[in-house]
Amino acid sequence: MIRKLILCLFLLAGGMAASAQCGAVNDAIKPGETLSYELKFNWKFVWINAGWAKMTVNETTYNGRPCLKTDLQSYTNKKIDFFFKMRDTLTCITSQDLVPLYFRKGAEEGKRYTVDEVKFSYQNGKCIVDQQRTLRGNTDKHHDEMPVCVYDMLSILLQARSYDPTEYKPGQKILFSMATGRAVEKQTLIYRRKENYKAENGVTYRCLVFSLVEVEYVGEEKKEKEVITFYITDDRNHLPVRLDMYLNFGSAKAFLTDIKGNRHPLTSIVKER
Repeated sequence: MIRKLILCLFLLAGGMAASAQCGAVNDAIKPGETLSYELKFNWKFVWINAGWAKMTVNETTYNGRPCLKTDLQSYTNKKIDFFFKMRDTLTCITSQDLVPLYFRKGAEEGKRYTVDEVKFSYQNGKCIVDQQRTLRGNTDKHHDEMPVCVYDMLSILLQARSYDPTEYKPGQKILFSMATGRAVEKQTLIYRRKENYKAENGVTYRCLVFSLVEVEYVGEEKKEKEVITFYITDDRNHLPVRLDMYLNFGSAKAFLTDIKGNRHPLTSIVKER
């Protein structure tokens, strides 16, 4: 589930090469930012509280250089643990201009525990991706050299929030490449519309609505299956305030409940609580 939670936050088109071009001017995020979410699952037509998620951004040092460290934790509560236990911790390190350098995801989901690690380097105009997944003591490694930029679940989010989507048109598709720990996969987002949304904290935000879709083939017919619908604030912060996820076992939602350390004023607020 946490993978889909993160995938739904993206706004970036990928197609650039080399380290300098894989970076971006950080216009949305400052160290100290903390976003808190409440998770809900649909259980027999009833929405129940399922747990929480929290994302933080702080300064760090990596290979002797000042960088940004982003952490995302996602936990189910004790009631949900009886049916499906989730304890996910994701960490990414980027340069200050948001070039991805390192990613780790430790995921306890049900009775399964996996660790994904990705290391990024840049040489001769290529993005070099060394990644591995460890499951039950077995480690599967992959090495890729790509002529385009490759991101992980968190670094793509950081970059995407600094891009200006004001010129996007409904139906516009946004493509990017992402390392999952096992492979480099192409992802597709579709911009849908603008919409006002009243969050769990009682505040109404003007939002941009996007969909993450997966491509399926029925015979020779190509179909797009919606995986997530998500809402981000229509201001310079681009904060994800709501995520609707369509999972194999049902549906889930994530609601923003608290914001601390936002870089810009929340000009997307239509109505205070």
